[in-house]
Amino acid sequence: MVPQAESHVPPSSTPVLRSHVVRTVAASPDEVWEVLADGWLYPVWVVGAARMRHVEEHWPGVGARLHHSVGVWPGLIDDDSEVREARPGELLVLRTRGWPVGEAEVRITLRPVAAGTEISLREDAVRGPGVLVPRLLRTPLLAWRNTETLRRLAFVVENRVALAHHTSDTVTHERNEEHA
Repeated sequence: MVPQAESHVPPSSTPVLRSHVVRTVAASPDEVWEVLADGWLYPVWVVGAARMRHVEEHWPGVGARLHHSVGVWPGLIDDDSEVREARPGELLVLRTRGWPVGEAEVRITLRPVAAGTEISLREDAVRGPGVLVPRLLRTPLLAWRNTETLRRLAFVVENRVALAHHTSDTVTHERNEEHA
C-alpha cells in the first residue's frame, strides 16, 4: 500500500490572491516531474480535463501545448494549455484555456522535503468571464478543485513509484535466483 499524504490550503495572514493548495507526496521531484512531463496523463490527474487530443512533441518545453477537451461528454469543449515556464524537477507554469469560461495561470512548484516532494499548485483566472467571478467566490472553488487535482496527481506519482520499486525488486529477486 502506498502512503497517502493529505493536501491542505496553506494559512495566510494576507488576503488570498489566488487559489493555493499544497500536498506532499512520497516521491522525488524528478519522479513527480516524470508525470508532469507526460502530457498524455494530463486528463488522468487534472480535474475537468476529459480527454487528450494531441501532445506537442516538445512538451513540456516553453511554448508547447497540450490539446485537450474539458467538460463532460457530449458537451466537451476542445481547447489547449500552453507552457509559459518550465524548470525540470522544480517548476511548471501553464496558461490553461477552457473557453467560454476563459483562461487561467497555473503554477506548479516542486520542492524536496524529508517525506518526498511538496507540490504547490497556484491558480487564478487571468482572462475571460472567469475573472468576473468575485475572487471571494472564485478562490475557494479553485482550491476545492485543485485539492482533488493534487490528490489525483499523488495517486499517479506514488503508484508509479511503487510499481517501479516492485518491478525492480522482482527483477533483482529473479536475478538472485538465477545465480543461486
